[in-house]
Amino acid sequence: MCEEQKVSPAPITLDILYQDEHYVAVNKPAGMLVHRSWLDRHETQFVMQTLRDQIGQHVFPLHRLDRPTSGVLLFGLSSEAANKMMPVFAEHRLTKTYHAVVRGWITQGDRLDYPLKEELDKIADKQTQQDKAPQDAVTVYAPLARVEVPIATGRYETSRYCLVRMLPETGRKHQLRRHMHHLSHHIIGDVNHGDGRHNRVFRQHYDCHRLMLHASRLVFTHPYTEQKVDIYAPVDASWLRVLNAFDWSVSLLESKDN
Repeated sequence: MCEEQKVSPAPITLDILYQDEHYVAVNKPAGMLVHRSWLDRHETQFVMQTLRDQIGQHVFPLHRLDRPTSGVLLFGLSSEAANKMMPVFAEHRLTKTYHAVVRGWITQGDRLDYPLKEELDKIADKQTQQDKAPQDAVTVYAPLARVEVPIATGRYETSRYCLVRMLPETGRKHQLRRHMHHLSHHIIGDVNHGDGRHNRVFRQHYDCHRLMLHASRLVFTHPYTEQKVDIYAPVDASWLRVLNAFDWSVSLLESKDN
């Protein structure tokens, strides 16, 4: 009996959003790891290696996005360029804009200052101090659109959802997901901090099987040219299906004011 041959996944071509002689930014797909990790040894495709092969040169990561999150991801094209940009991220001298779909209606925006305890991995962080004090965590958020659909969840005959813009002022692990959980406006598709009932609604009714969190825009002053760089990442097909189903315009995400 012949052994079944393993089929390698089709190669991915990343959408390059910005490139100059020092930096390159791509639109990271949801579900793709930024770089290799021994915790995900079965994975074969990574943004860092894919981009390196695509442009034919080494790239140096400047920040990261969680695996299920899509959007703007910036790399240096040399170690020198990466070192010049690192303080910009470390000192938060840039603006990161995210959009998310959450359960419930948020009626007005606010600035949430809610410290978070560090989330530790049971394997990777088993040697790390387990009782650290909560770290400062600040997120500015604002509602952009809302909808009520005739789909029952729990004891309610309808379900309410909201499109939210979020600007994190700090960069804690899973900060946006955990802050929305704290507000009881869980991000759709979040399997760790979300609401399974509403995640099922999106899978079954909107063919949406991803975390509805997208890093839409990254704005910073270029370390070499001192010019403003504004990088926008369009959303994927899952996002477009949800926006269309809820009659929300994609311009809500594209606008620099949103």
